[in-house]
Amino acid sequence: MPRKFSDEFKADAVGLVESGMSQKQVCADLDISKSALQAWVRKAQAAAHGLPTSGDAETMRASAQALKRIRELEMENEVLRRAAAYLSQANLRLPK
Repeated sequence: MPRKFSDEFKADAVGLVESGMSQKQVCADLDISKSALQAWVRKAQAAAHGLPTSGDAETMRASAQALKRIRELEMENEVLRRAAAYLSQANLRLPK
């Protein structure tokens, strides 16, 4: 019979992962399965981005694809931000 975990317990487990602790360590410390923890983390990420967290398989698949695209765009944005900062610093240096 599957064990039931409270929403507070799930949030604490996800918080540990988000704070930098490895999923493997969180699973060992809290005596939970890795698949359960991964599902909780995915659900928390979807909720953080305003995506639906429950529904049919197609909705969840679309949410996963949207999260992947969001991560890609965030990385691209970071690269562009760093490039703009680098180029602006290069233009500030005046030749002697």
